[in-house]
Amino acid sequence: MEDRLLLWRFKQGSAEALKRIYIKYSRDMFTLATAMVRQSSTAEDIVHDVIVKFAQSGRTIKINGNLKSFLMTSVANRARDIMRRHARNDAMLCTKANEFKELAQVTFKDERLDQLTQSLGQLPYEQQEVILLHVRGGLRFKDIALCQGVTNDTVRSRYRYGLQKLRSLMENEVSK
Repeated sequence: MEDRLLLWRFKQGSAEALKRIYIKYSRDMFTLATAMVRQSSTAEDIVHDVIVKFAQSGRTIKINGNLKSFLMTSVANRARDIMRRHARNDAMLCTKANEFKELAQVTFKDERLDQLTQSLGQLPYEQQEVILLHVRGGLRFKDIALCQGVTNDTVRSRYRYGLQKLRSLMENEVSK
């Protein structure tokens, strides 16, 4: 209910409502962006791009679902755009492993979380994305399905197979 009121106020031109939306969701947006692009400076840029675009939409914005889903989907879409652009750059592919390792060292001090992060990086990208959007982004499967343009069953399968593979990878790490 608070989100509907905030959105209504924002559409009426309230800068305070925009500020409250940013305060309420920026941490979740940053967490999701960081998990997807694995680089905090890029994640910050993504969050700011999404907020600026949201702010510029003003009275014309139409949100069919809830506000958090809309913002998290916007972050995921922006992150995917950046990842596609970077995938075209061969130099990015060479440094990706090093960037991931540096981010994991900074972000995850606990060894078990570091193993989890490395194992997550071994999953196919579609499975990583579903797990991150659901676990870190807090999105429901149906929202992820809309975001990815696939069926709800596909999202559930990616999530299930991703978790199974993640468990298997983690068990292999523990037994070493």
